[in-house]
Amino acid sequence: MEVQEGPGWRLVVDPQRQPFPVLIGGEAWAAEWTASEAITLRRGLLQLLDQLKQLADQLMPEESITLEAELPCPPGDLWMELEGRPSAWQLRFVLTPGPTRRALEGAWGLDASWAMVAALEQCPLLDQLAAGA
Repeated sequence: MEVQEGPGWRLVVDPQRQPFPVLIGGEAWAAEWTASEAITLRRGLLQLLDQLKQLADQLMPEESITLEAELPCPPGDLWMELEGRPSAWQLRFVLTPGPTRRALEGAWGLDASWAMVAALEQCPLLDQLAAGA
């Protein structure tokens, strides 16, 4: 089991807990995720950050931007938003359920967003879950 947390965010990955081996949390909320949902969240958030990096030199220092991505996350979809400037941004998401599935919605503030993405990106157990998916 791997536990990472800081102010306003939490990531717990326990491959033994099926069908929800991942717990992701924010300020005053937490939700259990399937491996494929968590992997989709990581992929989508990294795509948004890559888009922000590509646009950074086109933005004025005080200019803010909103980027969105929607990825299939069977049996539903996962919508994500990055809002802010290249040096300071925050994230939110909505997991739209399919039939008989739960819906999830959450967000991270400025400091927690960066830390949460770093934890997702560098999580060896999540990499193992991805390899097994």
